[in-house]
Amino acid sequence: MTRLILKRLLVSLVVLWLVTLLVFVATLLLPGDPARAILGQQATPERIAALQHQLHLDEPVWQRYLSWLGGLFTGDLGTSTSTQGPVTTLLADRVSASLVLLVLAAVIATPLGLAFGTWTAMRRGRASDQVVSGISLVIAALPEFVIGVALIVLFATTVFRVLPSVTLTPPGEAVWAQPSQLVLPVLTLVLVVTPYITRMMRATMSEVLDSGYVEMARLKGMRERTVLLRHALPHAVGPVAQVVAIQLAWLAGGVVVVEFLFRYPGIGQALIDAVGKRDVAVVQAVTLLIAAVYIVVNLLADVIGILADPKLRTEAVR
Repeated sequence: MTRLILKRLLVSLVVLWLVTLLVFVATLLLPGDPARAILGQQATPERIAALQHQLHLDEPVWQRYLSWLGGLFTGDLGTSTSTQGPVTTLLADRVSASLVLLVLAAVIATPLGLAFGTWTAMRRGRASDQVVSGISLVIAALPEFVIGVALIVLFATTVFRVLPSVTLTPPGEAVWAQPSQLVLPVLTLVLVVTPYITRMMRATMSEVLDSGYVEMARLKGMRERTVLLRHALPHAVGPVAQVVAIQLAWLAGGVVVVEFLFRYPGIGQALIDAVGKRDVAVVQAVTLLIAAVYIVVNLLADVIGILADPKLRTEAVR
């Protein structure tokens, strides 16, 4: 099992290196000149050339990539062209703000989706199953910005007006100092992620409940709760872990739209601002951070799937 986990870890590191190549090449393809974007259209060629030299834009592409890659290992993400300060300093508070948003959404959505999926699987064909499945299907078909706008209309502007529609955090104050402004962004992410987990858990649990070993456990006279917790859930959680990981990894990318919608001061808003200002170092750092979260979450899902599923665990030991 240790060898299998180390193999998955090695594959993840290779994928992460390939992501650094893609991110670097993609930023090179962004239209416009960063130096001209900073100085404006009226800048003289001499000033543009001087700034390009200062930003190392006149160096060969391979040399710039190696310098950037080397900085990643030392924690140096480069210098922001918009603030003239380190990217790490610019993103420090934004990363923590986004992390609060993602953790809250994951902690709420994961058990909620697993619980709804298990509950509907045990009530297949009943009215409650059809209602929950129908609602989850409708919500799953809606983009996150549609859900966010609907929540703003319902709870912030037109109907109830009980929550702030945007994040209004004073400079230097943490976003969690005012919990009310976290409700709508977190609720949007939860509503986007939960239906997928619910539907996958229902399908997997339905298959497990119809299996022979669950039927045998029932014939032995075990209580339904024991059958569910000891025999059904361990076999259902393994396959669902992959779906949960994909959805939680999506949160790292989907948070960009949600943060822009609610003006939330996180990495998503930082990425949008950086693209508008042609701040290449910030774009590279945020994109690579999102990709790293995606890879790490999927790696953890593989490990959890192996540990939770008895079949995969047996194959790994062999």
